[in-house]
Amino acid sequence: MKRFIIIQLLTVVFAAQIQAQGDGEIKYRRSSLYSMMINHEGREFGDEIKDVFLKIPVPDKYNNHDLSVKVIYTSEKKLDKNHEEIDEFIRNNGIASRMVGRWFNRDYMTGVCDVELVKERGLYNASELDKALASKTQRGNALLEDAGEDLIGNTFLIVNDIRYIDRSKGSSVWGGIVKGLGAAAAIYTGETSYMDLGNSTGDIVASYKGFKVNIDTYLYQLVWDEETATKFYTQYYTDKDNKEKVNAFNNNRKMFKLKYVGSQHSDGSNTSFLGINLDEPQQMVRKACQRAIDENIASLQKNFDQFKVNTPLISVSPLKAYIGLKEGVTEKSKFEVLEAELSKEGKMTYKRVGVIQPKENLIWDNRYMASEEQAYGSDFGFTTFRKVSGGDFYPGMLIREIK
Repeated sequence: MKRFIIIQLLTVVFAAQIQAQGDGEIKYRRSSLYSMMINHEGREFGDEIKDVFLKIPVPDKYNNHDLSVKVIYTSEKKLDKNHEEIDEFIRNNGIASRMVGRWFNRDYMTGVCDVELVKERGLYNASELDKALASKTQRGNALLEDAGEDLIGNTFLIVNDIRYIDRSKGSSVWGGIVKGLGAAAAIYTGETSYMDLGNSTGDIVASYKGFKVNIDTYLYQLVWDEETATKFYTQYYTDKDNKEKVNAFNNNRKMFKLKYVGSQHSDGSNTSFLGINLDEPQQMVRKACQRAIDENIASLQKNFDQFKVNTPLISVSPLKAYIGLKEGVTEKSKFEVLEAELSKEGKMTYKRVGVIQPKENLIWDNRYMASEEQAYGSDFGFTTFRKVSGGDFYPGMLIREIK
């Protein structure tokens, strides 16, 4: 009988592809994501946008693969949906090689690597990964190939070009209302402090009310083909002081590449003022930016199969998963249910065993600040599904959206 855990083959080769922890948390393989933004120096609200962007976390459906550089500084000019300037930045700064180095915890000074992160994200047995790196057996090669295809090859970079849109007329109107309330309170109480408070708050709110941004999000994928992997493992990877391999990596950083996948535009038109604390109007900047970025990521997931995310079922009676409006889920969305299979060589494959669809009015609103604006569904905590086809499902099975 199938258990709560998809696979629990705690063998010397493979710890598990998906594990249910003692506290009920289901661990599973995720794609990895590095998120950056373009800062147009001199543009209005440029510093405020940069400050809030640095507080926006990597979406929880991805592993955080951020590097130290999060902001690309550029001139006032627009990219005009042309990613050549980003391509140039990526090449000149060796971003692809740095992303590979992060996978193997490569020490910047010594060049020494390890497989701890690969072990953690792939749920492998670390000692067997070490053996695989040193051997040429079919099983060892399959293990490295599996790690490459399902982990390192699913590493992405997104670059967000964020531009503030001039404030709408509504902002001045709202600011005037706040000032008017302050004036009314001053007349009624005789306290001029209310007038000052109304003017002060009104000026701030007028600056932020209706805050909108245009965001173009550019998606790149790390190239990790057989040639790249073989060169890295045989010529560059070292778990001890080896100057020859260290210098070889440093001198050949340009061999590592990111390929451009596509882009997505958002004008932030759906962001509302609801839920914003008038004492902290800067929240509008965060809300506008995060909502638009999440919207673009959801669209990129729908448009490009390699960027799709897997999410585990957390329950089967009813069918539930931690996914919702932030990921672009609608009543028309359909998801395939996947069962993981382990080959004799140690490679993981996924087989579709059914299809599910969100139930009407039971989609979780997990967008940023949905709770603060008291949006419908913000208190669900998960989305509930119905079975469209398939046999028996069990918690821990992965679901993935179908186009």
